[in-house]
Amino acid sequence: MKTKDLALTALFAALIAAGAFIKIPIPVVPFTLQFLFTTLAGLILGPKRGAVSVLCYLILGLIGLPVFSEGGGIFYVLNPTFGYLIGFLMGTIVTGTVARRAQQPSFLRLLAACFAGLVIVYAAGMLYYWIICTFYTQTGIGIGALFLYCFVLAVPGDIFLCFLSAVVAKRLYPVLVKSKRGVGL
Repeated sequence: MKTKDLALTALFAALIAAGAFIKIPIPVVPFTLQFLFTTLAGLILGPKRGAVSVLCYLILGLIGLPVFSEGGGIFYVLNPTFGYLIGFLMGTIVTGTVARRAQQPSFLRLLAACFAGLVIVYAAGMLYYWIICTFYTQTGIGIGALFLYCFVLAVPGDIFLCFLSAVVAKRLYPVLVKSKRGVGL
């Protein structure tokens, strides 16, 4: 990796870590800005470098730094919400891949890429949540409750973040093209 690529990758890893603690106070379910920064990593850095930045964030949390919204450490993998972090990694790859399909992506393509990543995040997160609750904590969660608590109440904020990511990426695209960086967009 070039120095600029490494710096951008590290920047997005730091933004994702900071985004875990920036909470937007929505009355029912407050949401964090992790999804915004993972999506932007996919859109701006592309699928590979975006995934590296998310992976760096995950490794930092798993080695014990409290960068996850509920702590850190290797045993965080047994937390039901760890699936969303795995989903962030897979969603970043999908978002970057969909956005890169076009030479000069339109706003609608960027928005579709964000929504594709959102679907992956929630699919991985809800599946992992169900597995951990059913087999590890043995609390058992019904599909209806899982869908309500992990999707219906949380997704409106993330839909807003999809629009925000697409707008920011579309606005940054001319700057990145002028700098001849050839990053994700």
